[in-house]
Amino acid sequence: MIELKTPGELQAMRAAGLVVWRTLTAVREIAKPGATTADLDELAEQTIRDAGAVPSFKGYHGFPASICASVNEQIVHGIPSKTQVLNDGDIISVDCGAILDGWHGDSAVTIAIGEVSEADLALSAATEAAMWAGIAAVSSGGRLTDISYAVQTAAEKAGRDDGIEYGMIVEYGGHGIGRQMHMDPFLPNLGKPGKGPRLKTGMALAIEPMLTGGGGETVELEDGWTVVTADGSRASHWEHTVAITDDGPWVLTAPEDA
Repeated sequence: MIELKTPGELQAMRAAGLVVWRTLTAVREIAKPGATTADLDELAEQTIRDAGAVPSFKGYHGFPASICASVNEQIVHGIPSKTQVLNDGDIISVDCGAILDGWHGDSAVTIAIGEVSEADLALSAATEAAMWAGIAAVSSGGRLTDISYAVQTAAEKAGRDDGIEYGMIVEYGGHGIGRQMHMDPFLPNLGKPGKGPRLKTGMALAIEPMLTGGGGETVELEDGWTVVTADGSRASHWEHTVAITDDGPWVLTAPEDA
């Protein structure tokens, strides 16, 4: 069963989503050369708690922090550390979740640290474009893999435009979200359209493509969390929480004018 929310419940999710947006906005401001990923995590937790919310990630299956901070070849689930110092030219994907009044918001951004290579900027832009393409494919009455196909198609187009075949991470993808952070259905980031559950008004999904500048093979580090590219290529991760409405997709983790 895929959880359906009432309009009032989606409004509650919207409030949680805006806590996440404000948190990521604050983190962007201090994500500079010389900052540590622990600095980012400390600010994120304080921002979330100041809003009367609780970090979704902290303690989730034992995860020790309030954000995932994945630097360069790290794809997802990077653990913040006082020894992980951000350097000029790095890219970092910050994934953040918050619980407010029992409802979850979840979003991720890739941030350029200082002067970043054109290739890394293009990688991040391609990933973000794939996310927005997936969001645009959200439609009540459509099928789940319509989103998958839109993400894949946009990523492939960006690769052609950029003259590189971006690696697509297939083991990880989007998911349902609501009273829990990870719910049915799993949303793959590639696939043929017209497959999977029928999309209905009241559903909420986290849409989150992850691309690399090389291959799509991954390795999980010994910490049991951090996932990196097998070939050492850099990775990007973008995510928004999206509600399905009769009027189309509603991005819950961004302001209306974003």
